[in-house]
Amino acid sequence: MNKSEQKTLLELLGELPEHRVGNAIRHQLKDIIAIGILAILCNANTFVGMQLFGETHEKELREVLELPHGIPSHDVFGDVFSRLDTSALEQCFEEWIAGMRGAFKHIAVDGKTIRRSQSGDHKASHVITAYSSDAQLILGQLCTDEKSNEITAIPKLLQMLTLRGSTVTIDAMGTQKAIAEEIVERDGNYILALKENHPALLEDIRLYAQQEVLPRKTSELKARGSYAMSLEKGHGRIDKRECWLIPDLSWLEARQQWAGLSGAALIRSTRTLSDGSASVSERYYLYSQPELNSNEFLRLQRAHWSIENNLHWVLDVVFAEDDAHVRMGHAAVVLNMLRKMVLTLLKADSSVKGSLTSKRLRCAWDFSFALSVLGFPRS
Repeated sequence: MNKSEQKTLLELLGELPEHRVGNAIRHQLKDIIAIGILAILCNANTFVGMQLFGETHEKELREVLELPHGIPSHDVFGDVFSRLDTSALEQCFEEWIAGMRGAFKHIAVDGKTIRRSQSGDHKASHVITAYSSDAQLILGQLCTDEKSNEITAIPKLLQMLTLRGSTVTIDAMGTQKAIAEEIVERDGNYILALKENHPALLEDIRLYAQQEVLPRKTSELKARGSYAMSLEKGHGRIDKRECWLIPDLSWLEARQQWAGLSGAALIRSTRTLSDGSASVSERYYLYSQPELNSNEFLRLQRAHWSIENNLHWVLDVVFAEDDAHVRMGHAAVVLNMLRKMVLTLLKADSSVKGSLTSKRLRCAWDFSFALSVLGFPRS
């Protein structure tokens, strides 16, 4: 499909399957979803807020939506979103975002628990997301019932993506042989965090690093591209990060079990506070990219945290996701996806400058701007 044939988000949302039957259908599904997205754009984060938003702007909404029975109530928003087909919504997001894709150098994969979505008989919903740090773009997502299901969900998510030429970074939960093989078979590279879920492998690499790598002069290792260091000062502290690469794993018996394995790495982080106190942490990794140097490794690993800082933090702070008490059916997951759609729309809009918060305020104060962000013609 070329760009001229690329469907808009509104067109794709209009193709979502209808789960209601008979007299239950008073409000059109596409109208309900469009109002929900517009409400989130305009700083309304709850079902009650969506109803109030719709009632406030009913006159303008009737110019772009059908609304045969007026504005849906907050109960209708809650009921519809709790039973919406999340798989179909994921596919809708995937097809929409495909038109924005390019070649991505780095893809971070991480999960987020929607904390207040749990109820007496329902665990908190957990969503796995793939995020491009270089494009600051959400590439795909899958919902799981709980965090432990990340192991089976991550390969399914990776199958939705183009990995050729990209480096995929995943935390320890995703450090699995099958996941490494999936990435390599799709012509990608990986950096996988190594923790106590692989105790023997971790201990072997830790002992080798302590006995064979750390005693060496850093100047010697730096000349080989196997050592790098960065310093960051601010907020009353100094953060020092040192990276040692172990590009030769010929001594490691388990190396053949990991597809494409090229080396291991150690990152030591030292945080010194203004009172002189310091804390030190060490993290180990497996990586597949040949000829990787320590400076690039540090950069990629720092980029991994963009999914926390530029996505998960934004969902919690800007969109108040962790404060949302939504426990009905799939509603928490659906709202998570709608927020990500809104986040992507706001980042893609270049008509005005400003932060996400200021753009949402502009949407709330200028309804024609909100319509244009979603794809309606601006009056």
